[in-house]
Amino acid sequence: MISRGVAGRSRNLVFLLGLLAVLLIAPWLINDYLLTVLIVILYSAYTGQAWNIMMGFAGQLSLGHAIYAGIGGYVAAVLFTRYGVGPWIGFLAAIPICAACGAVIGFLAFRFGVSGVYFAILTIAFAEFARIGFDHFSFVNASAGLFLPVKQYTENDLWRLRGSPSMFYYVILAAAFLAFLLSRFLLHSRMGYFWLAIREDEPAARAAGINTFRYKMYAVMISAGVTSFAGVFYAFFYNNLFPEQVFAISRSIEMILPPIIGGIGTLFGPITAKITPSGTSKLTPSTATRPRNRLLTRSRESSALMVHPPARP
Repeated sequence: MISRGVAGRSRNLVFLLGLLAVLLIAPWLINDYLLTVLIVILYSAYTGQAWNIMMGFAGQLSLGHAIYAGIGGYVAAVLFTRYGVGPWIGFLAAIPICAACGAVIGFLAFRFGVSGVYFAILTIAFAEFARIGFDHFSFVNASAGLFLPVKQYTENDLWRLRGSPSMFYYVILAAAFLAFLLSRFLLHSRMGYFWLAIREDEPAARAAGINTFRYKMYAVMISAGVTSFAGVFYAFFYNNLFPEQVFAISRSIEMILPPIIGGIGTLFGPITAKITPSGTSKLTPSTATRPRNRLLTRSRESSALMVHPPARP
């Protein structure tokens, strides 16, 4: 059994290193369009890992995770456009703000025993509150959208996140890899084992002496803080933010599908599961990509998740 476990870890390590090697040389082998597709895939893998901390490890189903990406994006974009503050400093400012937002949601839910489907509905409600609020917040141009300055750059400016698609590709590749390492560290830490106990049987974990309220709060706050970078990257890659887009429930569903498809609570699930769905949706347009059909598809997905929550691994 021990040798089988060692062999399994060795295969995982070989797979990870091989995948990383291929991804590192990919910009030299493909055109800008395919590179953009890879950026979308890695972005989804990153957000999937961030959501996986909360649901996959601690068992807290969130269907409004777009609130953290949206707030993170707006914080960094406002600091950049109005005060000239670089996106990395904006990211550092977004982390505590998003973590505090997660703490408010978590406290209101866990303090009054809200869990399961009802907690998922609460997260949707807060994401909708944020969408409506930013839609009428004139400081960030409300529903007209917040636009970042765009101009041609002869050289990549990593500090200000201004440059070619190749630069953005390596930024999101590094972010996805660091999210993987962080998830692995958390999963095998003392707190990670507490999360697993809470996910499998919260009353038993509480009876064993685990402070379930505290560790569920940690899960929500860490997941929210990690997700904030997704919003920062989104803002500087697309150069615009619209409340109807960044806070939409469809955005949250896109975040959670990779770990659900690949395996909730696993490290490789968000990475491997997103390759085929993202690639096919970008390379082979279908009726599912039309606005009306996309809305119907997202509605069915969210309804299915609430009525039939994902099985625990």
